[in-house]
Amino acid sequence: MSGAGAGGGAQSAGLGAAAAGCCSSSSGAGSAALSGGGSGIAGRLPSRVLEHIFSYLELADLMNCSHVCWHWYNCLADENSEVWRSLCARLLSEEAMRSDILCNLSSYKGKLKSFQHALSSHDCSRNVYIKKNGFTLHRNPIAQSTDGARGKIGFSEGRHAWEIWWEGPLGTVAVIGIATKRAPMQCQGYVGLLGSDDQSWGWNLVDNNLLHNGEVNGNFPQCNNAPKYQIGERIRVILDMDDKTLAFERGFEFLGVAFRGLPKACLFPAVSAVYGNTEVTMVYLGRPLDG
Repeated sequence: MSGAGAGGGAQSAGLGAAAAGCCSSSSGAGSAALSGGGSGIAGRLPSRVLEHIFSYLELADLMNCSHVCWHWYNCLADENSEVWRSLCARLLSEEAMRSDILCNLSSYKGKLKSFQHALSSHDCSRNVYIKKNGFTLHRNPIAQSTDGARGKIGFSEGRHAWEIWWEGPLGTVAVIGIATKRAPMQCQGYVGLLGSDDQSWGWNLVDNNLLHNGEVNGNFPQCNNAPKYQIGERIRVILDMDDKTLAFERGFEFLGVAFRGLPKACLFPAVSAVYGNTEVTMVYLGRPLDG
């Protein structure tokens, strides 16, 4: 990671390793912890003092701090404060901060959360790697292999959105979607890896086919002469674990629900690619803005 210094890469790698394979849950533990109010010394420390102290902590520590009391929670509520800016400078690469990779995220805290949910370098095919920007997958030119990666964090509840775009040729198969932890991330040949079994669901951007359980589940989007994917075009993926649906948007146009009846399981963002030296970027956006 080519961030603010040599230590930034080590910290980023450590955070990625810790996050790999996790499944998010919005339990009530945080609210319960905050019920104690702001009594004691912790609740009386000035905000400027707290911000200075917080600026030296890591992301996981800050999340714990936000549950100590209401005073600490409110101190961390400003998503563009010096605390989050300082952590961005330490953990995120200079390329990620200066390029348009995170252009749809307006706050420092949002950028950090996206990094925490990025494609995992520990949960992917041996034929791919995550570039130094922390968000882009590069597939090595390996013949007769389909290779994929999962996000660091999966979801078992709530509504979540992320963007994915190809920055190189698609080849014969280029699939985006979701997968459980049991779905394979590599196989022989050039196939639709996501959707090849009952553990993953995918949309092949090459032929607009929906894939699940080794079968084609129809075309998507369901319209006449649906346009083909253009390299560099951002596709927004919307996972609703409450309604058990997976939907897609393109250019802020809602394309419809692709899959319904998803299982009550931990589902991870995932991609699979076949073309040598192609690159795929994923950016987690958080909760969809449509309510």
